[in-house]
Amino acid sequence: MFTLCFSLFSLLLLFTTMIISAAPSDNFFLDCGSSTTTTSDRKWDGDHYSEFVPSNITTISFPSTPYYLDPSVPQIPYSTARIFNTSSFTYTFPVFEGPKYLRLHFYPATYSNFNANQSFFSVSSNGYSLLTNFSAFQVTSFLKTITYFHAPYFVKEFLIHVNNTQSLNVTFTPSPSSYAFINGIEVVSMPENLYFSAMSPQYVNQYTGPVIDNNTSLENMYRLNVGGGELSGIEDTGMHRSWYQDNDYIFGASFGWTYAYSSSITYTIETPNYTAPELVYQTQRSMDNMANLYNLTWILPVDSGFYYMLRLHFCNINPEFQKMFDVTFDIFINNHTAEKNVDLFYWTEGSGYPVFKDYVVFVGDLDGHRGKQDLWLAMHPSLYPAQSRYANAYLNGLEVFKLSMNYNLSSPNPEVSREHPLPSPVSLVEGNKKIPLYVVIVGGVGGCLILFLFVLLFIILRQRRRVKPYSTTDDKRSQGQTSSDSILPLDRCRCFKLLELKTATDKFNNNCCIGSGGFGKVYKGYLDNATTIVAIKCLNPSSSQGFHEFLTEIAFLSKLRHVHLVSMIGYCKDNEQMMLVYEYMAHGTLREHLYKTNNPHLSWKRRLDICIGAAKGLHYLHSSGKRAIIHRDIKSTNILLDENWVAKVSDFGLSKLGSKDPSKTYVSTMVKGSFGYIDPQYCRTQQLTEKSDVYSFGVVLFEVLCARPAVVHRVRDEQVSLAEWGKTCYRKGTLLEIIDPKISAEIAPGCLMKFGDVASKCLHEEGIERPVMEEVVWGLEFALQLQEGAEKMHDNETMSVNLPLTKMDEMI
Repeated sequence: MFTLCFSLFSLLLLFTTMIISAAPSDNFFLDCGSSTTTTSDRKWDGDHYSEFVPSNITTISFPSTPYYLDPSVPQIPYSTARIFNTSSFTYTFPVFEGPKYLRLHFYPATYSNFNANQSFFSVSSNGYSLLTNFSAFQVTSFLKTITYFHAPYFVKEFLIHVNNTQSLNVTFTPSPSSYAFINGIEVVSMPENLYFSAMSPQYVNQYTGPVIDNNTSLENMYRLNVGGGELSGIEDTGMHRSWYQDNDYIFGASFGWTYAYSSSITYTIETPNYTAPELVYQTQRSMDNMANLYNLTWILPVDSGFYYMLRLHFCNINPEFQKMFDVTFDIFINNHTAEKNVDLFYWTEGSGYPVFKDYVVFVGDLDGHRGKQDLWLAMHPSLYPAQSRYANAYLNGLEVFKLSMNYNLSSPNPEVSREHPLPSPVSLVEGNKKIPLYVVIVGGVGGCLILFLFVLLFIILRQRRRVKPYSTTDDKRSQGQTSSDSILPLDRCRCFKLLELKTATDKFNNNCCIGSGGFGKVYKGYLDNATTIVAIKCLNPSSSQGFHEFLTEIAFLSKLRHVHLVSMIGYCKDNEQMMLVYEYMAHGTLREHLYKTNNPHLSWKRRLDICIGAAKGLHYLHSSGKRAIIHRDIKSTNILLDENWVAKVSDFGLSKLGSKDPSKTYVSTMVKGSFGYIDPQYCRTQQLTEKSDVYSFGVVLFEVLCARPAVVHRVRDEQVSLAEWGKTCYRKGTLLEIIDPKISAEIAPGCLMKFGDVASKCLHEEGIERPVMEEVVWGLEFALQLQEGAEKMHDNETMSVNLPLTKMDEMI
């Protein structure tokens, strides 16, 4: 009886799997401009005699072939095109109800003497505006700037849920005095629950957002086989999706390792076999042996003003990772925490089991208008390295979708080089003219020369992007550029109008003020229809030094991205009003949680995590570029804490670049910084090095341990300077007497000694004797391991110190 039941269950499971992976119910592949049926990886039907076109097809459109077909371009469907230059043209596909892929194939070329750069048109489908005044030529020009070997053709993929209309309409409308064209159209069904769901996804940096239901259309922006090779549509799971390599989008100081897996993947009910091909889950990109110091980061240009869904595909294929807590990592999207302490063994049944997770984030408009803006995805080992056996993070696949807003998906055309402006749409009523041979020869030679120069320029720019990811005020000054506008970041930062920031802060209402300093006030503001919370730093107009620091901070922060550096969203330079706009740090400064505060005290482990995070941010500054960035003003008020208590180094107004000369370890400059934190060797010699930041960070470490300011008056002379008193107590073995009494019972003796050792070494009188920040990170992480190891032993007697509560309180 048991055998019979098991057999019936197996047959039912097999039948269910067959239903799930069955071929789509609607499959249309239209070779536009062709009158024949051809077969490549699938069967393509010509549209000339097709049932999907209007009866007057020959009067409102005509077929054409490209003047030149690049050898890299597939014959089908790009060797023919349909041209519309008089009126709208609608394809009508009879389909069943349900979600559909709509793929539009474009090869911008010269068709019947119609130049590619003069084609502008709109596309709509079933009430959705997909493209408006669209230029395929400008799209290919833009794609060449972000990928190494982008082909001259591309596909626009949309996801549309067709209701009871039983048809999918696709309408092309040429812009005035212009023309539209299309090379190929695909309509393919997909499983009902693959992307469309009535359930709310996980939102990033906000509590609510759009639901991806049947009234939402999507546009696929990226579909990446992370760590693997390119997969054609025939290698997909029956839906003809193309998966591309992620090499062009990975960014940062370390690109990680790629890993392949030869065993089969075990799909589940939650992740059925049509979700993504096995080849996606059998390859991955993971972090290298510098995992604790860098993020695994992808930069993906997208259209601003829309919500985006990021689908992350995971599958553990590394044989070293076999159980829970082997690897845990954090996920950050646009420098906001999307998920903390991800453990794939908690999400799945084990190795070889795939899983995906969806996140939705809003990308605001750029400079008050629509444009391209970078979407950042970063992964990093969790801030609890002692809890995990391996410091690692990995990803197998990534899909990014733009979500429609008010039935609209269209965006302006991407900007191309300003040195070669594109012509506006012009009249195309001239007949077909024969081109003289000498024109072809001269044009061909000139075109080749221009192409060669463009490729050479692109390679140079690409190398600069990878090797030197930030420009500097020092470099600009050496070139004689003194105008503030010359260093304003037009590519990565948003330029706000004063009116926008007034609205965001209720006209800079004092109730929105969250801080102040010599530069001016800091306000909490709400942007993008209150979906984004920001901090707005307003420069005091009377401060000339503040103006210089304002420009310095823009120059550095607009080019730097790291999970432990505060992100600058934009700036305002309007009517002599100078403001900086940052991501909002919900928990304020580190100092606000140490002393002279009504906030609940921070646990010792949380303090350790914060110190480790800040140390990683500083190490990134010192090591990520060709020349180190020296912060020069490290203190507890310049370490901010986000809603998840992630530490972020802030305030780069005094920052300086390290020496250009590799043989010279210092930069000669005037002494600047904050009293109590300044490196004494820097004070004596006016020679600034990375070790000056190390000294300041050592003061912060004792500040975290003792919960008292760097300098305290009205105490005994040896206790005025925290740096000197901390070193003395460590040397005498009396650290127990100066620690914050609120955490005295939490600190393991071994952890305390290691922490004191790291802090004391940072405060060595001679910079050459101090550790580099990489060594500081390792030392603090070892201290955390000692703390967590002691906690696991549950040795309460060893963990208790029991100091009187008056020893430190009278000094604060």
